[in-house]
Amino acid sequence: MGLRADIALGHLAGRKRQTSVSLLGVAMGVGFFIGIAAMMQGFQEYFIAKIIDVSPHIVMKDEYRRPPLQPAQRRFEEGAVFLSGVKPKDEPRGIKNGGTRVAELSQLSGVAVAPVLSEQIILRYGSKDVSSELLGIEPARERRVSNLEHDLIVGNLDDLFTVANGVILGEGLAEKLGAVAGDTITALSTAGVVMKMKIVGIFATGITQMDNGQSYALLKKAQVLSDRPNVINRVRLRLDDVEEAEALARQIERRYAYRTESWQESNRNVLGIFVIQNGIMYSTTGAILVVAAFGIFNIISTVVLEKTRDIAILKSLGLTSRDVEAVFLLEGLIVGVAGSLLGWAIGYGLVQLLASIRFEIEGFTKSEGFKLDYGFEHYAIAATAAILAAVFAAYLPARRAARVDPVETVSYTHLRAH
Repeated sequence: MGLRADIALGHLAGRKRQTSVSLLGVAMGVGFFIGIAAMMQGFQEYFIAKIIDVSPHIVMKDEYRRPPLQPAQRRFEEGAVFLSGVKPKDEPRGIKNGGTRVAELSQLSGVAVAPVLSEQIILRYGSKDVSSELLGIEPARERRVSNLEHDLIVGNLDDLFTVANGVILGEGLAEKLGAVAGDTITALSTAGVVMKMKIVGIFATGITQMDNGQSYALLKKAQVLSDRPNVINRVRLRLDDVEEAEALARQIERRYAYRTESWQESNRNVLGIFVIQNGIMYSTTGAILVVAAFGIFNIISTVVLEKTRDIAILKSLGLTSRDVEAVFLLEGLIVGVAGSLLGWAIGYGLVQLLASIRFEIEGFTKSEGFKLDYGFEHYAIAATAAILAAVFAAYLPARRAARVDPVETVSYTHLRAH
């Protein structure tokens, strides 16, 4: 092995410029992969963690995924029946037998359940009117299905019981109103009910849509405000194992018929974007590694052509075809390993540079900088891909070198000399 390594290192050292370019190509591919992967994976993990922590894992709604079939459609299910101008049945919205549904779902193992009444209202403070989604909750159950209590920056959930009509606002919603904790605001529902409410708490989840548009009150108060006594239109569930959410949501929907969405379904569009992001990341960095692999292929192919006579002499001195092939594969391996190590250093530097950048941005979430993943997994994937690409690039010229016939090569060289 020592002789093979000496020969391989000698070949690479003899073409310093080409070797350096190929080495740098591998290193740049590895380094950029680590930096981009840390940034993208970090944001994806942050987003998913936020969704899982802030929102319930499953939500049952007072609506149906598909409208119920009309009697004529049920009677002639396989027939050519077309109905037009059918108006939806005018019936009160809400989950029928909501209390019973909550009690039944509460029997499931590893599941916490909370009833909710969601209502669009107008909040008024002075001359400012702001729309909000008011969620009527039961604090004892709500604290088991969401992190609302942990997200409160002012007050606590039990403060809803301390005043006649308490309300908790999102941080952005309070800023829009220009109100603070302790202020009394006016709430107007779509049913025309007007209620004076006192701000007893303010929460900040970091998710802009929630902080700017949601408010919470006791379930009974929300029912009075919306003029819907004893009605709920949402059932929120939180699971011990978040990966079971999609399967359980389908089971619940089959059982009760109400539209039931898991956190994966509710955020499917964004999760789909993550797949595209990963595809772009792997394609871009993969292209860099492919270019670097061509450089390695060029170096070793050139060495094989230039060293054909030397290869023949080595084989005549006792080196086997396998030994010769191993020499050139070792050259590719050396470039791949050295480039990966250098790429690790570049990648680590890029991650630290990204971590030092500070900016404030408010989109779906609020952020004060890049969300980064510092795991070793990206380093391992990048190095493995780089080494495999380098060895594969060296394989074809190595096979050509292994097939060199020492007798024909030396005879041909001797004839040319004469």
